[in-house]
Parts: sequence; C-alpha cells; structure tokens
Amino acid sequence: MIIANIIALSIAIIGCLNWFLVGVFSWNLVTWIFGVGLFTRIIYAIVGIAGIWLLIQLLFKRTRLFASHDRNNQ
Repeated sequence: MIIANIIALSIAIIGCLNWFLVGVFSWNLVTWIFGVGLFTRIIYAIVGIAGIWLLIQLLFKRTRLFASHDRNNQ
C-alpha cells in the first residue's frame, strides 16, 4: 500500500507541475512530449486516477483518525 501511495504521489506531483506550466506559460509538457492523441489521454487518465487514489487515502486515514480519537475521549 505504501508503494502505491508513493507512485500515486509521484504521478500527482508531475501532473501538478504540468498544470503549473499550462497556467503560467501556456505550455503543456505532456502534449509536447507525447503529442495529441490517445497516449496523451491515457497519461491524463493515469494522473486523474492517482489523484483519486490519494483523495481516497486521505479520506480513509482522516476517518480512521477521527474514529480512534472519538474512542479515546469516551
């Protein structure tokens, strides 16, 4: 699970850097490397899946954290 989180975080960081480049310089690194086509869409889907994975991990850990905190206070 830790390896999946590290991979997802690495992919999400690369995606964030790409969006930074798009926002500041109007330059898309992914389309510059891979061109416009199916492979680029697959890359974007992988970045999206990594973000969803990290969001689920965050929500799961937050729920578990609050649940253990509530048990300790009772």
